[in-house]
Amino acid sequence: MAEEQTTKVAAKAKKSQKTSPIATANDRTDDEFIRDYLKPSEGWTSWTHPLTKQNYTLGLLSPHVLSKDDFKACFDIIEFTSGEDYKSASTGWHPAMKKKEMKSPDLRYILVKDESGTVKGFTSLMPTFENHEPVLYCYEVHLLPELQGSGLGKHLMNFLITIAENIPSTKKVMLTCFISNTNGLRFYEKIGFTKDGFSPRDRVLRGGKIVRPDYVILSRETAHVELVDGEMELEDEN
Repeated sequence: MAEEQTTKVAAKAKKSQKTSPIATANDRTDDEFIRDYLKPSEGWTSWTHPLTKQNYTLGLLSPHVLSKDDFKACFDIIEFTSGEDYKSASTGWHPAMKKKEMKSPDLRYILVKDESGTVKGFTSLMPTFENHEPVLYCYEVHLLPELQGSGLGKHLMNFLITIAENIPSTKKVMLTCFISNTNGLRFYEKIGFTKDGFSPRDRVLRGGKIVRPDYVILSRETAHVELVDGEMELEDEN
């Protein structure tokens, strides 16, 4: 009986995920995704560096429409900005695995290009489920040195927060950051991210040796959390 009940619960969860707002968001075309979830103001595709006054263009698109040059540029930026963090971590740096991940069909990229059309930074995101919760996961956010400290990183993360708020039931924006990336950790803390409850914890080995994780999982809750929790309380009272 217990096994049958477990099977039914699993089947129900799988069915709900297929018909969830997350699945609906992932089925949207790029134009529909921008219209329904990013809901940008006019002129969102342009950004000007506050110091250099150089102009950049922004655009959201899926991996299957990324040009080979743009895909390579994104990969090269990851390797340039975070390659050493990967190499010093226990998991190591595996280019083939990273490229495969970067081509995940449900990812969306927001590219930052200079006036020559060269990618200078980007973020990638995916509406998905983590620990059975609907979330928006930030897979990457990388800027070349000329754009770091310019406010563009916060600008891009605000896009992700907006998207998460506009996908019904999405509980939080989540991301993974290497412990060695101290600048990144400070940046995420400044914009409201905190250590997630599912972030890996220190492990104590036999003999008392403490093994600390290479990375931390950070998250920032959306307004949907209060709404969902409120609905759950009402259901419990009925």
